[in-house]
Amino acid sequence: MDGVHEAFTGWDWAVLFGYLGLTTLVGHVMRGHQASIKDFFAGGRSLPWPAVSGSIIATEISGVTFIGVPGGVMAAQGDFTYMIWGLGSVLGRVIVGMVFTKVFYEEHIYSPYDYMGKRIKPSLKTLATVFFTIGSILGQSVRVLVAALPLKIVTGWPIWICILIIGIFAIGWTLMGGMRTVIWTDVMQFFLFSIGGLITVFWIAGSLDGGWSELFRVAGEDGKTDMLDWRFGISDDFKFTFWVAIIAVPFLNVGAFGVDQLNAQRMFCCKNPHEASKAIIWSSVGQLVTYLMLLVGAALYVFYLKNPPEGAVAEAVGWREDGTPAQGDNVFPVWIVTQLPPGLSGLILGGVFAAAISSLDSILAALSQTTVSLLYHPEKHGSEADQHKLLRISRMWVVIWGLFLTGFTLLMRLAQLKSGIPILPLAFGMTTYTIGPLLAMFVCALLGKGSFRGLLIGATASFIFVMFIRTDVWVILNYFGMSYEWLGSLWTYDVEGSGDAATLKTRVGFYWAWPLTTIITFLSGILVPRRTPNVS
Repeated sequence: MDGVHEAFTGWDWAVLFGYLGLTTLVGHVMRGHQASIKDFFAGGRSLPWPAVSGSIIATEISGVTFIGVPGGVMAAQGDFTYMIWGLGSVLGRVIVGMVFTKVFYEEHIYSPYDYMGKRIKPSLKTLATVFFTIGSILGQSVRVLVAALPLKIVTGWPIWICILIIGIFAIGWTLMGGMRTVIWTDVMQFFLFSIGGLITVFWIAGSLDGGWSELFRVAGEDGKTDMLDWRFGISDDFKFTFWVAIIAVPFLNVGAFGVDQLNAQRMFCCKNPHEASKAIIWSSVGQLVTYLMLLVGAALYVFYLKNPPEGAVAEAVGWREDGTPAQGDNVFPVWIVTQLPPGLSGLILGGVFAAAISSLDSILAALSQTTVSLLYHPEKHGSEADQHKLLRISRMWVVIWGLFLTGFTLLMRLAQLKSGIPILPLAFGMTTYTIGPLLAMFVCALLGKGSFRGLLIGATASFIFVMFIRTDVWVILNYFGMSYEWLGSLWTYDVEGSGDAATLKTRVGFYWAWPLTTIITFLSGILVPRRTPNVS
């Protein structure tokens, strides 16, 4: 990486730290009055819906889309089929906006898990919080990893130092102003992401003989702009098809936007359910940013096709003879550092780091809120003195969760290196462990039906089911000495090679876990009867 990070000049560093400083200042100025946990976790329920909508988009896009989507297009057989998932994404948001937001404002609650506990049983709040916590640890560690990779590229520092720096910034931003700071800094990242993507495609198009027409001609002839895939199957090869988009993806998005506290918490910051509904539905325009990043991937493909990388750049992206990168997730950060003029590359990469920090501080606020709600029962403490005490406790949990997530990201890096999974599928795959069970719990609460015992059985069975169609857990255990051999006897896996050279491959696409785990947990909750108390 020496030849790459040396291209990151003093001007770039000045702009990068200047942008982080500006973001920190804006977060401080916009934090408002912090006198209670309502101020800290819900922004006093006074934030304008356009800001909340922009925050939802920024959290959804994050560094995963900014880096992973162009890398996916650059890869062998990469194309625009990821965009078809937008159909399920928009459908999911409309359902949340029309149904879920009304529920959030019916009672004085701060999370969907409070609602579940009131409607079914207090123990369900605990179960849902545990599943949310597990899902957050798995999913958000990938977001931290995404930003640590370009930071490693531009600095040459070890990955653990890069991860630690991002974690420290995230803890500081969250402590500074809670959800107000989170939302307003998210809005800044949304605009910088968009500007960064536009600069890239216009810059590359302007460098080509033939400009835009040449870009689309080459990308189109090589299949990079293909968007529709009508195939149907259960393996990972079919993940970006039309059928997955309309069958599986809506389950992901209803769960992610309506039940996952990371996004639901933002809707609690609006003034009323009507504005919360507008915030989530209008966040669908974020699909335009996704399309922009697909264009970035196509532009990078054409650029490097006509200007094959050499030396340090070729090594950094793992350039192969067939004209594709082995390290697709490195392509965009490397291009930014080596092709854009000093200062501009620092600004765009500053946005990547700030977005990762912003995503991490979002989850720190959500984890802190659910932990405080579960352990300290804030609804029972309404006095001013109690609120000040809860605010101090909330900030303590921000630090605890920040340190834990930073450490877990190092473990996730190990799993990613061992499995060779690109960033984008890894991030989505992490959601399969918990999104379905959480959605089923909420639907049961919404209907006022179901037993806690049944939901516990269904959620546990769903989690185990996902463990045996994904490779994450087994890859980590293999690193510590467990053999893959016994897994080869299961229909869900293929084991290639033997001994230390063995690799584990799944036969089942992770995306089918979203509807399947929702259905398994829901049916279990409905069909398993509640315990009848003994009458003596």
